[in-house]
Amino acid sequence: MPMDSDWMVWHQNPRQPRYTPPAGAVDAHCHIFGPEEIFPYAPERKYTPCTGSKDDLFALRDSLGFTRNVIVQASCHGRDNAALLDGLESAGDLARGIAVVDDTISTEELSLMHNAGVRGVRFNFVRRLVDPKPHAYYERIVEKIASLGWHIIVYIEAADFAEQLPFLNSLPVTVVFDHMARPNVANGVSHPDFSQFEEVMANEQYWTKVSCPERLTQQGGNHQNYADVLPFMKRLVDAFPDRVLWGTDWPHPNMKSHMPDDGQLVELIPLIADTVDKRRKLLVDNPMRLYWND
Repeated sequence: MPMDSDWMVWHQNPRQPRYTPPAGAVDAHCHIFGPEEIFPYAPERKYTPCTGSKDDLFALRDSLGFTRNVIVQASCHGRDNAALLDGLESAGDLARGIAVVDDTISTEELSLMHNAGVRGVRFNFVRRLVDPKPHAYYERIVEKIASLGWHIIVYIEAADFAEQLPFLNSLPVTVVFDHMARPNVANGVSHPDFSQFEEVMANEQYWTKVSCPERLTQQGGNHQNYADVLPFMKRLVDAFPDRVLWGTDWPHPNMKSHMPDDGQLVELIPLIADTVDKRRKLLVDNPMRLYWND
């Protein structure tokens, strides 16, 4: 099936970044799409992307100067994690995974995923991408994964944050927010909504990815260097240096305004993590502690 007519294909020739990540750096948020003829997209998906294969991903990893990936199951593949598991098998110890599962998954299936490198599951509350389930559904999943030491990745938007917070506070596992819980950057870092997020992050249960300025910017394109988003990213790195992660979000699903240059995204890292120590924690120490701790 062809990709959506308005789908934006990932950057085919990203520039060589002027910033070199430290040895062992981890791209802690990226995806694999297809190829569809091998790994079909889910019938219930809400978008049909272009192919972004494991080979494409690993080539980007190497060209940007990274060593490892954390591959997050994309909603277009639904609960069929075959493409993710294939990517993990190919990468060996250089990748870990975040799966999407339902509440009927067996302990045997989870054990196989763990052995393949999966270390968490993703809960997606973004209604334009998925149909969220009742809280009891997610609680049954958490009960099954807690003994494995897995954590939860939460994709949520600022408008839904307060509604879901009591539920998230009830979970007995580490919770990682994708993309800073998607703040409305037009409001500025001093807005009460972001202050609430900072208050939540004070709880050591929570981590966040300081990622996706291209998705959050109000300035309409990468020529602006995402200056409106960088203060949010830097504030979280400064305040919570031991619980922040960074990722490309390659191959940048559902972008509408522009397609970012991944080399340029890497060049933003020294602007949000302004010391060698902060950069090492962001790119190496934190993801290694969360994903390669066994």
